[in-house]
Amino acid sequence: MSETSTQPHEAAGAPPDKPALRRDLGRVSLLFACVGSIIGSGWLFGALNAAREAGPASVFSWGLAAVMILLIGLCFAELGTMFPLSGGVVRFPHLSFGSFASYTMGWITWIAAATVAPIEVEGALQYATKWADFTESHPSTGTHTLTGLGYAVAVVAMAFFVTLNYFGIRWFARVNNVLVWWKLGIILLVIAAFLATSFHGHNFDAAEYGGFAPGGGKGVFTAISTAGITFSFLGFRQAIELAGETDNPKRNVPFAVIGSVAVTAVIYILLEVAFLAAVPGHDLAASHGWLSLQFTDDFGPLAAISSAIGLGWLAYLLYVDAVISPADTGLIYTTVTARISYAMGRNRNAPEALARTTPRGAPLISLVVTFVIGLIVFLPFPSWQQLVGFITSATVLSFGSGPLVLAAMRRQLPDHPRVFRVPGGDVIPFLGLYSSNLIVYWAGWNTNWKLFATIGIGFVLLAVFEVTGGDRAPKLDVRAGATWLLPWLGGLALASWAGDYDGGRGWIGLGWGFVANLALAAIVYLLALRVRLPAARVQEYISEAEAESRTEEEELGRTP
Repeated sequence: MSETSTQPHEAAGAPPDKPALRRDLGRVSLLFACVGSIIGSGWLFGALNAAREAGPASVFSWGLAAVMILLIGLCFAELGTMFPLSGGVVRFPHLSFGSFASYTMGWITWIAAATVAPIEVEGALQYATKWADFTESHPSTGTHTLTGLGYAVAVVAMAFFVTLNYFGIRWFARVNNVLVWWKLGIILLVIAAFLATSFHGHNFDAAEYGGFAPGGGKGVFTAISTAGITFSFLGFRQAIELAGETDNPKRNVPFAVIGSVAVTAVIYILLEVAFLAAVPGHDLAASHGWLSLQFTDDFGPLAAISSAIGLGWLAYLLYVDAVISPADTGLIYTTVTARISYAMGRNRNAPEALARTTPRGAPLISLVVTFVIGLIVFLPFPSWQQLVGFITSATVLSFGSGPLVLAAMRRQLPDHPRVFRVPGGDVIPFLGLYSSNLIVYWAGWNTNWKLFATIGIGFVLLAVFEVTGGDRAPKLDVRAGATWLLPWLGGLALASWAGDYDGGRGWIGLGWGFVANLALAAIVYLLALRVRLPAARVQEYISEAEAESRTEEEELGRTP
């Protein structure tokens, strides 16, 4: 954004004679967008992956992850009610710290979101291997990569997501609400059937299987980042990304954020308990315990267990659901990725074309870019297992700016209306930042170096855009953004490299990892507050954002 105020329609970037995004999502639709995104492919693989890392103690992994994600989500719930704009995760840093911060976090957020639709397609095709050769197993690495047929079907699936989004958010909401009811019904049916049919209490503490926590504390924390657990909760973001498209954001956003995490946390913990209890003893004995658990057809673990305990009908439903659930989440993330591109275009951190919408209210060019990137992602990451850690670290890192924006905004604009206020002063925002640090750290160096290399590519693209963008390139506000952001990214990279998680040097042990990340969070938190933009500058950005929201409201009105 420019240094001086603009007229409302200029700030909005959508003159009255041009269409913008639709406000067609009600409270239930927004909640279902979150729940539908949360219940994707993660639950289909997470129970087995978590058991392989932590054994029965994996139930604590699910609980801890839910608390950590909720700490972050609460910060965004307050921000989302203050500034109900589409693509809020990208745009909030702009308000408090300027364009350098918003571009960096927007790039990270966009990369994370753009890779979710491909991973959901891969998850669906991995289960669908039961019917056709969509994936090929690699026992040495535990992965299932796409075959030629799998690639072809993946392209068609990505094209379907884009086509449905082209017809606008109202059609998306109608389709998604139906699919979410299906997904909730299936996962609850699995829990009830496993608990009622095959509950082996001996599985939880048997010494021959490794006891309750065969991976120790490190296994519990590793599972949070690498087993698909945190990945399974990240869908709460849809309430923030789609806040500008809901009919009553001040009511709907907190309801969707808090409700989706709370409901799915209970479901996931019950599912993990049911899975742990249902695993046949002969499979555990043959695998020599939880940490190396294997069984027939474990490319579709929940369906395989269903077959093993005599529930063939449930296995069939799971193979069907394993296509529907990831496909629904892929549909949602295609929507969200396009709207992140839209938000970056609005912030003038990316080409203006990305912010253009069709008469139906869909950001068409952003959708096309999302489709192309999705196809590219299939090439270096042709399996679910290869992508999940990367997406987790990238998404959680992008969320880490939310607590900092909230803390800064309370000082910059203390009197701004807040329908929903997070209690406890700086406690929850600081714990939200600390949680982000820990989740990224636990993912390990072999995952995180790829993330930081991708961020480096983003900085190169920013430099190119600054040189070629002319008058459209915004003032970067480097001091307000880079002073805390670069030490934060550098500190996380250093801690990950020196840590003892997946490829790290092992210089920082389990306990010292908590200390190092606590110190880094404190330094970054204080730096961000010290260099935050002055209130006048923030008010300028707020005015532009509010003008944009008013313009969209005047153009399209509210849906009854």
